[in-house]
Amino acid sequence: MSNKIKKYNTGYILLPVIIGLSVITIMFYREFNPALLKDIKFTWQTAFYILLAIFFMFSRDVGLIWRYRYITDKQLSWKQAFNVNVLCEFTSAVTPSSVGGSSLIVWFLNREGIEAGRSTALMITCLFLDELFLVIATLLILLLFPFNILFSNTTIITSSAKILFFIIYSAIALWTLMLYIALFHKPHWIGNLLRKLFSLRFLKKWCIPIYNLADNLENSSHEISKRPISFWNKAFILTIFSWVSRYLVVVALLLAFNSSGNYFLAFARQFVLWILMGISPTPGGSGLSEFMFKEYYSDFFTVTGMALVVAFIWRIITYYMYLLLGTIIVLGWLKSTSKIDKDSAIK
Repeated sequence: MSNKIKKYNTGYILLPVIIGLSVITIMFYREFNPALLKDIKFTWQTAFYILLAIFFMFSRDVGLIWRYRYITDKQLSWKQAFNVNVLCEFTSAVTPSSVGGSSLIVWFLNREGIEAGRSTALMITCLFLDELFLVIATLLILLLFPFNILFSNTTIITSSAKILFFIIYSAIALWTLMLYIALFHKPHWIGNLLRKLFSLRFLKKWCIPIYNLADNLENSSHEISKRPISFWNKAFILTIFSWVSRYLVVVALLLAFNSSGNYFLAFARQFVLWILMGISPTPGGSGLSEFMFKEYYSDFFTVTGMALVVAFIWRIITYYMYLLLGTIIVLGWLKSTSKIDKDSAIK
């Protein structure tokens, strides 16, 4: 894995940028409205709320960096935790959303001096906390908002989006339950279940990574299950803080451009958007993210095309910024961190 990262080229960075900008350009071409130019007015209020959106994204990073420090018992310095966070975001930006940056947390932590076994436990801890928040918070959102406004009546893909959303949400909920059982109660049960399931002929091609995952779950459960409830409470609070901050970025941007509508609904729709983006085959959800944002938030604007403007700014703050920052950091980080045995890298 280290060789792959060392040999990365600009193509990995340019591809998601090209996809995202191409989709935005095509949608602008199809939906351009001359009234849009008159309606866009950059005022001090606009600037304030855009800066507030950037602040929320910064707050989200602070929450994750703090969580890395906390779950490693401060073994990571603030700088090291910052590097791990940026590198995870950068990895997420250049890989399909279904892969994400969390798959490399073990390697990043290992290069920062944390032994491989403990790095695995910490990676699974982060994964469990994020999935647990998503399952609980999304359930609350589904109970608080009617489906017709949560999924937006204006979107052309409402019916299929609902079906896909509930399939993905059910899979995430099941996966979170399995993680809970594996980490805190019966690790061998879940490990054996995964091994038997992926020994089936049509699933056999994924058996090696799944077998490794089963082993990691069993090994990690010994360390994770020993943590006191106070540890999990604080770690989960930091998780909530980071995710809520990220979702508030959209609310700030809607306020910046004087959109109309229920801002609690705008916040709630982020859960739908991020769950659907989770299966995007493109790097960092490029293309799909911009399209989905436009579909789900177009009813907040009276002028056609305004949602695309906000979608573009949203992607700059939440996505393109990490492409740039990660590119600046990654090569220097590889040189500064200690070399590790290839056998300890993620396969």
